[in-house]
This record gives sequence, C-alpha cells and structure tokens, in this order.
Amino acid sequence: MENVVLAIHLILALLLIVLVLLQRSEGGGLGMGGGGGGVVSGRQAATALAKVTWGLAGLFIATSIALTLLAASNSATSSVIDQIGGTLPEPAAELPATPSPLQALPPADAPATPPKAEN
Repeated sequence: MENVVLAIHLILALLLIVLVLLQRSEGGGLGMGGGGGGVVSGRQAATALAKVTWGLAGLFIATSIALTLLAASNSATSSVIDQIGGTLPEPAAELPATPSPLQALPPADAPATPPKAEN
C-alpha cells in the first residue's frame, strides 16, 4: 500500500513541476520584472492550468499526509533495532563510585601551609 501511495506521490510531484514551469510568469515575483501596464489588481484570472495546478497541489498534500500516517503506523509496532534484527547491548556492570572533589579535600582542622618557595 505504501509503495502505491509513494508512486502516486512522485508522479504528482513531477506533474506539479511541469505545470508550474508551463505557466506564464506574471512579472510580479519578488518585485522584479515588468510593470502592470494598466489597472493593477490583486485578483488574477483563474485559468484552466492554474486550476489543475491547485488540484494537483491538493492531491500532493493528501498523499504526503497519507505517507506520514502509513509510516507512523508501521513504526509504532517495532523499533529500529527490531527491524535490523539486532539486540540491545547489556547494560555495563556498575562501576565503583569515584570520590567527589569534596571528599578529596583535607579535613578542616588540618593546618594550611603554603608550599616552600625555591630561591
């Protein structure tokens, strides 16, 4: 099932690329290019090519969500370790506790003598 949806998804991606490249540039992309030459409106004429592009974009999003749901349902039952056939390593034996830096200090009643300076 996942392979069928993935094949449809790839075909939709290729069709979307072709349709977007076939459409006529309106010249307003990123503020570059030819001016309006008359009345400039925010509403563009919806051509048949633009409607097909929107339809394919909707199908592309639907197949993306379907692939995500299929992958999540397949991965919920097993881990990566199970899929490759390996086993988890055994936890290491407990190491002896290392003394903390505070335990390495001399007792508080010990005299503090500075080291002798060599001349």
